[in-house]
Amino acid sequence: MKMTARGGLAALMTCVAAAVAAAPAAAVEYVPAGVPLDGLETVLPLNSPTVRSGVPLPVVGAPEGPRHVTGQLLPDRLLPRVPVTGELAPTLIKAPLPDLPGQDARREASLATPVSEVAASSPGASLAAPVTEPRGNALGLPDLAVPGAALLTPELRGAPVAGLGLL
Repeated sequence: MKMTARGGLAALMTCVAAAVAAAPAAAVEYVPAGVPLDGLETVLPLNSPTVRSGVPLPVVGAPEGPRHVTGQLLPDRLLPRVPVTGELAPTLIKAPLPDLPGQDARREASLATPVSEVAASSPGASLAAPVTEPRGNALGLPDLAVPGAALLTPELRGAPVAGLGLL
């Protein structure tokens, strides 16, 4: 079978359309995960709790590049901070309550957390050179300066919430 230019272009357009259509479905922020606690029922005389959550998939952003500052030889934020964003997965924990005398209905205690956004950034660093810029009045020679180093602290921002209830 011979492929023509028109057939190759049609195949390429079909692949691009399929990739664009699948892109929103592939934008998963976390991988669902369950904790297997069924083996506890054989050891303990209680019904095992249920734990469902997810593992967040961090998305690394573009770091802010170094900036030139007048009066300094080295740029500010020589080692920039790298932003990372993601979502904390919804978590659901259900634990059956023991049967109380006189109670016919089975009850469960539950703890649920909704999806919450989390943003973080890695630490960065700034350095100051031990010499100044060349001076015009000293034949272009630099002057000595106090060397400096600064560590930019990492950040973590988010607002997780939880709800406790009896079912």
